[in-house]
Amino acid sequence: MRSLFTYDRMGAHHVTPFLMLDYAAPREFAPTKRARGVGAHPHRGFETVTIVYDGEVAHRDSTGGGGVIGKGDVQWMTAGNGIVHEEFHSPAYTRTGGRFEMVQLWVNLRAADKSAEPRYQSIKAADIPGVELADEAGMINVIAGDYAGHKGPAKTFSPINVWDLRLNRDGATTLEVPDGHTAMVAVLSGTVQVNDSKIAREAELVLFDRAGSEIQLETNNDAKLLVLTGQPIDEPVVGHGPFVMNSTEEIEDSIRGFQTGHFGQAS
Repeated sequence: MRSLFTYDRMGAHHVTPFLMLDYAAPREFAPTKRARGVGAHPHRGFETVTIVYDGEVAHRDSTGGGGVIGKGDVQWMTAGNGIVHEEFHSPAYTRTGGRFEMVQLWVNLRAADKSAEPRYQSIKAADIPGVELADEAGMINVIAGDYAGHKGPAKTFSPINVWDLRLNRDGATTLEVPDGHTAMVAVLSGTVQVNDSKIAREAELVLFDRAGSEIQLETNNDAKLLVLTGQPIDEPVVGHGPFVMNSTEEIEDSIRGFQTGHFGQAS
């Protein structure tokens, strides 16, 4: 797993409302009897978004939510006022093995929404609208937000866009993004020229100035990108491991809440 950015490394005010993006690049896993993954652990104060490009992920949490997501599917989990969950390779994928690739994004919540009840959204690939780009440049799959009037199925607490973008060889496109949004492009595979100047390669992130509403992308190879834009949250960010709140006191309360069982157990 590679970290493409974190709020503590880049500065929360630069990447808000996003907090972190991890990328598990393509890898072949051998069949096994014991599932690989992350056991039960807590979160509070933000959302996790898992996008699967290959393989399968099984999820369980303390709200009773969960299920299996596969190629092209998305899991959108709101930790809100506290949740415990676990994520493993699915039983079927564990038995067969194969290619695995995914990203996980953390999205901050406004102070007023950090007390929201936890929830789990399982979004299937078939429910994510795909938009063909002009001149056969590629396609955008709209996971959250809106692109050219096509709305993504994910329910969000603040205005954000999450677009899975595929550019074809020799493809070029200009994306319209909301002026004032934090905007970034993560290149997951291929090499892309950005705004006629910067070259971005595999597992690189490009962060844009909030002034402006266009992103120009061009490639001479097939490329896979994740485009993120979001309305900044102008609030303090205090994080400690799996908790992201607005103050040290709230972090201490989160730790106590987890230790005393108030977040429940993954079931």
